[in-house]
Amino acid sequence: MYDPTHWPTVGPLFQALNKVMARSGVIHGPVTIPLVAVLALLFVWILIRLIRRRRAGEVAPGEVAAAAPEAIEPEAEEEELPEEERGELTDEEIEAELAGELGEEAAEPEEAELVEVAAPVAPPIEEAPPEPKLSLFARLRRGLSKTAGGLVGRIDNLVRGRRVDRDLMAELEEILFTADLGPAAAEKLLTAVQDRVREEKIEEAERIRAILKDEIRAILKPHEAALQVSADRPYVIMVVGVNGVGKTTTIGKIASKLAKEGHSVIFGAADTFRAAADEQLTIWAERVGADIVRQKSGADPSAVAYDAVQAAVNRGVDIVIIDTAGRLHTKHNLMEELKKVKRVMGKVRPSAPHEILLVLDANTGQNAIAQAQSFHEALGLTGLILTKLDGTAKGGCIVGICDELATPIRFIGIGEKLDDLRPFNADDFVEALFADEGD
Repeated sequence: MYDPTHWPTVGPLFQALNKVMARSGVIHGPVTIPLVAVLALLFVWILIRLIRRRRAGEVAPGEVAAAAPEAIEPEAEEEELPEEERGELTDEEIEAELAGELGEEAAEPEEAELVEVAAPVAPPIEEAPPEPKLSLFARLRRGLSKTAGGLVGRIDNLVRGRRVDRDLMAELEEILFTADLGPAAAEKLLTAVQDRVREEKIEEAERIRAILKDEIRAILKPHEAALQVSADRPYVIMVVGVNGVGKTTTIGKIASKLAKEGHSVIFGAADTFRAAADEQLTIWAERVGADIVRQKSGADPSAVAYDAVQAAVNRGVDIVIIDTAGRLHTKHNLMEELKKVKRVMGKVRPSAPHEILLVLDANTGQNAIAQAQSFHEALGLTGLILTKLDGTAKGGCIVGICDELATPIRFIGIGEKLDDLRPFNADDFVEALFADEGD
């Protein structure tokens, strides 16, 4: 019989078996211990096989393949049974067999799953073709497109397919008086249309478009006058205007044109009140190759203007351009200061300034007419510059300005580029304003 003192490490299991065999009468049998050992080993082997089959059915094939090879007994060592003795296999058993047949292919699942996908090749970027260089007229037409849409476009919609009657004339009056032409110019145009319709007995409303085109041209034509630099040296140009109309930028563009014509230029930074005004003018001076006279911020602008003209005399410079501080035309004391600047320059050269140019922002519409009237009364303007026509539908104010003032239009601004400041030409302006879509 099994003696626990001889096999102290076998454990409680054999002790229990010893008691069972003692009760059954099998005592000190010569084969008891070997038989029990064989039975125990067989039981453990069966248990291990069952556990392995159970695990093989529960885990994914990838996880089985990830296990260490030595932990899985090769299927080649299993005793295969004929199919008729196997009976019907369960799904778990089929998966277990498939996992065993995969063998080496499943040994490294991570490398099989990590498939490098090449990044998609982006299609070549097609570069936009360079913008075609527009003619001067095409650029003018593009710059006046908003004004054309606000005035001529409304007129086209009114007269298309209609006949002249009282209702149409009432609608035309409304369009003219709301188009920033100014009340006097609007009344003048309306009267001209009514007279032509009556005299020529016009019935087709579409002919009104041609009448307005002719009348606007007649108002603008006497006011086209490009800047002409006389032989008097130095030729002094004084530039004025309210805040924010673009005086300094306009000065730079004018200087660029004059420099290309072969003139030497000097700037007078008489805007001593606006922060960084002299720095902005200095940048323009460097761009166009001009000299500049300036003083510290807050200095007397008349003193700056005097020094600039005197420097031009001493150096033999052709043209002096004086930048002045922006000011409201309704402020009497500020307008008096401009008069002082004008007088002081005359002490150096009695004929100076030769030009007094007022810069107007087309976005102000009819208010530009009031500005021009106030500056003209104070200084005696010799020319006007209308800027920012490309950014507004109120460009019709130029008609009102020309109708009420005798001052010529020197330049118009239709963009940000240097050559977008161009001499005013009434014919080109009207043709661009009334151009058809297909032109």
